[in-house]
Amino acid sequence: MRTARISYGGAIHEAIEWEGRLKLDNGQIVEEQDVVWLTPIVPRTVFALGLNYADHAAELSFAAPSEPLVFLKSPNAFIGHQGFTRRPDDVTYMHYECELAVIIGQTVRNVKKENAYKYIKGYSVANDYAFRDYLENYYRPNLRVKNRDSCTPFGPWMVDAGDIANPMDLKLTTHVNNKLVQQGTTADMIFDIPTLIEYLSSFMTLSENDVILTGTPKGSVNTAVGDVVVTEVEGIGRLVNTIIGDESFTNR
Repeated sequence: MRTARISYGGAIHEAIEWEGRLKLDNGQIVEEQDVVWLTPIVPRTVFALGLNYADHAAELSFAAPSEPLVFLKSPNAFIGHQGFTRRPDDVTYMHYECELAVIIGQTVRNVKKENAYKYIKGYSVANDYAFRDYLENYYRPNLRVKNRDSCTPFGPWMVDAGDIANPMDLKLTTHVNNKLVQQGTTADMIFDIPTLIEYLSSFMTLSENDVILTGTPKGSVNTAVGDVVVTEVEGIGRLVNTIIGDESFTNR
């Protein structure tokens, strides 16, 4: 099943797909274009992987890591499907990152790889924009690179884990203004999903609605104000986002 969170008529609802429209938790049927899309869950702790695809590490001229490179993301970074991401005037290089998002389903600690999938609630799509001007070093993106307001579109759907036969064999694509600019497959992750869950849970507790952003393949290029960016993960969803400039904001 695919579920979403939306705002409609002054209230927040859970929704499911319904014959090309949305069926709300109160039974009401509405058109997709008439709602405001929220993130499919309210993210708790969010773990983001750096350089988890060897081809992406190579295009940045970095060696592939020998253990997961993980950093945290703050709640202010996340916006929903059809949202707007601000491109500051002082940034010269801002690029998308299409990623499979893994949503944890229960409180766990010390999970073994062979049992990891049973603790996943579902999957979604994230576009984890990076502001490369402010990168400190390859293994520790600082706050200005990965935690700006609205810099991580997330959604539109959460797909139940049981509906995805093999999350380690899904195609990822990004289109900018209808042009294909990035493609890859989750099969090329350096550290697969079970390994990441085992690694993280070995030293800290994971909880329901924690999210793991599993990294992006090669193909990240600079974007500009006005670009419409579509990140898609096979079988999970199609996430649309538009880049806007500082002039759209009254308070800078």
